[in-house]
Amino acid sequence: MHPVLPYKIVSCGDHAVTLDFGNEIDEAINDRVLQLFHQIKQKNIIGVKDIIPAYSSLTVVYDVLAIHTRISPSNVCAWVRQQIESTLAEEQEHRFNETRIINIPVCYGEIYAPDLYEIAEHNNMTPALVVQIHCSKQYRVFMLGFLPGFAYMGTVEKNISMPRKTKPRITVAAGSVGIAGLQTGIYPLESPGGWNIIGQTPLKLFDANKVIPALLQPGDIVQFFDVTEKEFEEIRSAQ
Repeated sequence: MHPVLPYKIVSCGDHAVTLDFGNEIDEAINDRVLQLFHQIKQKNIIGVKDIIPAYSSLTVVYDVLAIHTRISPSNVCAWVRQQIESTLAEEQEHRFNETRIINIPVCYGEIYAPDLYEIAEHNNMTPALVVQIHCSKQYRVFMLGFLPGFAYMGTVEKNISMPRKTKPRITVAAGSVGIAGLQTGIYPLESPGGWNIIGQTPLKLFDANKVIPALLQPGDIVQFFDVTEKEFEEIRSAQ
């Protein structure tokens, strides 16, 4: 049985509602969000166009006209809220997907890690120790966002945490691994960005030509491991 968590449901414009369990990074809350994501997806509710899980919230996007045409509720938003609340009341003891553990190679060499020394200095340790600590634990993928396939993961140990950069970079290379606060993440595409970059993976995190374009999905567990520059190039060339 799931624990009863306080929540609120709020409208997002005229075509979406958000179920919000609060603004925090918590695995139990995220488990509940992902469970509800799969439950609602399985129910195939009329008019639901998209379901977007986040750290501690779930947004349901719907087609007003499709719902009106087939059901004719007097208040579409209230009807969608009712569907969400009825799903909340259901008991689901099993997980919908097995947890995947995904190993991600990272080169923490200087050319791939422009902020590694700054993080080390900020936390009074050596760069090698930062790398060791970053690779020493597994990270949960809490959500995707910002860019297609950008996985928000956590939580990093407090002794290697680092606030976002006050001035974001104009260009961050695809595959860059960064830290922002207690989060770690990987830029799947080249883009501007304000996370502190400590390495780079040669893996392709997003491929629009694949049936499932994003390599990482919410609920996955990621284990980083250190590779040399030579190994980095070999892995990248083999893809």
